[in-house]
Amino acid sequence: MKLDTNSEFTTVFLCAKLNIMAIDWTQIYKKYKGLWVALDEDEKTVIAYDKEAKKAFDKAREKGVEVPILFRVPNKVIPYIGTPFWE
Repeated sequence: MKLDTNSEFTTVFLCAKLNIMAIDWTQIYKKYKGLWVALDEDEKTVIAYDKEAKKAFDKAREKGVEVPILFRVPNKVIPYIGTPFWE
């Protein structure tokens, strides 16, 4: 199967095809608000954190994680209500 990677539908299709489920980051949000966190490949285990992305990344690498998943935890969670992006 070949997918058009420029298609808006591609991401939604892949998530459905691969049966990807949402991950509850509630506890991560409560503990690491406003910080950069480096997650293990399970996308749940916090390996390292810091105010700066590079420092969180470097700390995770020092702990043996070759390619950590980095994301900045928002200071405030704001719900989004709207139409899907593909409409």
